Amino acid sequence: MEEVERTLLMIKPDAVQRGLIGEIISRIEQKGLKIIALRMMSVDEQTAGRLYAEHVHKPFFSSLVDFIMSGLIVVMVIEGRNAVSVVRGMVGATDPSKAAPNTIRGNFGFSITQNIAHASDSLESAKREISIFFGESELIE
Repeated sequence: MEEVERTLLMIKPDAVQRGLIGEIISRIEQKGLKIIALRMMSVDEQTAGRLYAEHVHKPFFSSLVDFIMSGLIVVMVIEGRNAVSVVRGMVGATDPSKAAPNTIRGNFGFSITQNIAHASDSLESAKREISIFFGESELIE
């Protein structure tokens, strides 16, 4: 049985700078998913640390944090049937060179760090990541 889920999708600074916000949002809407919260913002070091907490002891942690703080992001909560796996599939593999054609990263990504978007990888991650950026009262029912 397909379940209605919520997931987080972040449009990273590289995509914002390249004017890809509308393209990415359009793909979400055309898929039939619902955007129930959306915000454009800059990310401070504390927020970046919370977002990437599971990578804190990995060698690439500081480059992740530096990049996500390098410009504006658009962060949104997406709702729909199997939203976590559907959005992950639309975004594509973390490494854009390995992402399938016609995925967001496959079409627009350059590198593992500058890879256009972040999408929650599980329901648990989605709940944690959504709470970093949005309060429950900010989600449209």
